[in-house]
Amino acid sequence: MTQPRPGEWDGRVLSAGHTADYKPFTFVDGEGVRCSLYVSGCPFSCPGCYNAAAQSFRYGTPYTDELEDRILGDLAQPYVAGLSLLGGEPMLATPILLPLVRRVRAAFGDEKSIWIWSGYTYEQLLGEPPDKRELLEHCDVLVDGPFIQRLYHHDLAFRGSSNQRIIDLPASRRAGTAALWQSGRRDTEDSVPFLAPAPPRS
Repeated sequence: MTQPRPGEWDGRVLSAGHTADYKPFTFVDGEGVRCSLYVSGCPFSCPGCYNAAAQSFRYGTPYTDELEDRILGDLAQPYVAGLSLLGGEPMLATPILLPLVRRVRAAFGDEKSIWIWSGYTYEQLLGEPPDKRELLEHCDVLVDGPFIQRLYHHDLAFRGSSNQRIIDLPASRRAGTAALWQSGRRDTEDSVPFLAPAPPRS
């Protein structure tokens, strides 16, 4: 695993503008029904990384305006809770993610939550350049820290290893220190209409 010095990795230089995958209407990348964008490029190189192919900044396909429009359209569905940004390392994909999250906030305000996963810790990100800090500012939840294989456990919600934290970003800003996220309402039949049970047979 590689650890950068503050400001050493600059996504404005490193990013090739590629994405590894886009998965709309998923249930695994955060709370609620979500649209998940996986960006390419991650120099942390964590041993045991579940998405090692996406460590290359050239992996996958170029991000396009058409994909961005599709994401905004998918987020407009009333049962979608929000957007999830994964990788790769999203904090090194600011050239594509900053315009996206600005559009999401302009279109939906705080109605849709934005979750982001990063190998950086919350405290490290506070000392990073403005592009990373702006991206963090637009997000509601940060899953922080590198994946550590010996700390892996299969039943950890939304994270791969126990060193990683799920951080409530608005609460952290108010408190001036990292505040852990507390689970809210999960998917229910009234928020996800296509999961409603069939009526009983007569």
